[in-house]
Amino acid sequence: MIGFSLESLATDCPPINRTGAGRCLVPVLFAQEPRGEALSESHLETGIMSYDQKTAEPITPTEYRAFQEAYDFFNAELFGSSLPCVLVTLQRHARARGYFSPERFTGRTENAAAHELALNPDSFTGRTDEEILSTLAHEMAHVWQQTYGKPPSRSYHDREWAAQMNEIGLQPTNTGAPGGKETGQSITHHILPGGRFAMAYAILKATGFRLHWQSAPQGERVKAKLASKTKFTCPGCGQNAWAKPEALLICGECREDAGGHILMLAGGVGAGPHCQLT
Repeated sequence: MIGFSLESLATDCPPINRTGAGRCLVPVLFAQEPRGEALSESHLETGIMSYDQKTAEPITPTEYRAFQEAYDFFNAELFGSSLPCVLVTLQRHARARGYFSPERFTGRTENAAAHELALNPDSFTGRTDEEILSTLAHEMAHVWQQTYGKPPSRSYHDREWAAQMNEIGLQPTNTGAPGGKETGQSITHHILPGGRFAMAYAILKATGFRLHWQSAPQGERVKAKLASKTKFTCPGCGQNAWAKPEALLICGECREDAGGHILMLAGGVGAGPHCQLT
């Protein structure tokens, strides 16, 4: 969809039922509270110019138009336009490039549910558009499994999901390199050269497609805060723990129940997401 507005998206894309499918993606941006002159002065001190809405296109439709076009494009090219509408969000969670959480939203005016597909803008920095959009496709594979397959419990990446990932040209791996384990709790992927995703992205790129925004560099104060204790949450039972952000924590309670390792996620992700880790 080209030239959409947020209002038209909400109108043109009906909420899905629990088995519905479609071609649209409804974007949601969690914006920060305006900071007025203080924000502008801070940006001037760091050499970053404020984005003037009088001389440039508004930011939200510009960036979300790109995500909308990418979702629609890969839905058509990789999934036969079979995936349902979801809500895409930008969420910052340590060690995760993105996650999928089924039926995370419910309708306020009608009986409906919508899935959440989240991308971490902190992970955009230093990565190409192709790599960022491969995370989008990674989470779309979770949408496919939730809609047409048998999604596993406790956020596990199973063989059905791994087979779908290979089908669309993304090879799952627990190391980020070829040859890693394709199933497990913490799984990322690498792009298969000449695979369906790589070829589809080449077509999309040839149209002039670009992403425009990423997280700003972190200041010393933010770095110091990140070095302190971080909240970790088990995606299975919701149990919380606190540790340094680079820690790898396993939920003992869920390990006893499920008979396997359940990795706790930094940042307090809600129960049930499927994450692509950094």
